[in-house]
Amino acid sequence: MEIRFLGHECFELTEGDTRVLIDPFLSGNRKAAAEPGELEPTHIFLTHGHPDHYGDIVEIAKRTDAQVVAIAEVANELGEQGLEKVADPNIGGTVEFEWGWVRLTPAWHTGTTPNGTVHTPAGLVINLGGKTVYHVGDTALFSDIRLAGERDQLDAAVVCVGGHYTMDRHDAAVACEWIGAPVVIPCHYDTFPPIETDAQAFKSDVEQRTGGKTTVEVLDPGGTFSL
Repeated sequence: MEIRFLGHECFELTEGDTRVLIDPFLSGNRKAAAEPGELEPTHIFLTHGHPDHYGDIVEIAKRTDAQVVAIAEVANELGEQGLEKVADPNIGGTVEFEWGWVRLTPAWHTGTTPNGTVHTPAGLVINLGGKTVYHVGDTALFSDIRLAGERDQLDAAVVCVGGHYTMDRHDAAVACEWIGAPVVIPCHYDTFPPIETDAQAFKSDVEQRTGGKTTVEVLDPGGTFSL
């Protein structure tokens, strides 16, 4: 699996012909590494509907006919906007595909879409090509964040570190220790002034806390990491 960081909390996971796009906030994102029209996802997954995650989902999904997965209330809204291939799980629900699956996990955050739909935010555990990645979504630190790694053998985790709107790099270092993934990729930082942070200090803290069992890969927007 190739993991490409597209800026903020947007990632593209690719394996074979499957291209999973997560939280496609591209237009209006000064850190975005791609334009919406450049991407050809087969699937689009949303952690929640805040504008900096919801982003260009309607435009991209209509153009590519991608399969969308979003929590029930957001999925219903997207259906009302003309998207036909939308799955609507809730927290704990799993959607299966021929290449793997995605499961929604809890995330401690708030959620309202640009159109006013109130909903519960989620994390995503994604199994693609035999590899499993935990995208924690926007969240504060909470003890049950460790449960994803207790259920599934994680190959990597994507963790927000910017603070202010989510946990900061100090809480995120604790989260990484609890999650136990061998590789962590930080996100949701430096996009706006309130979430500026030191990603290299986060890397040092995590690798020290875990005794080197977890490696932090700090990616610039557009950077990739292969599992």
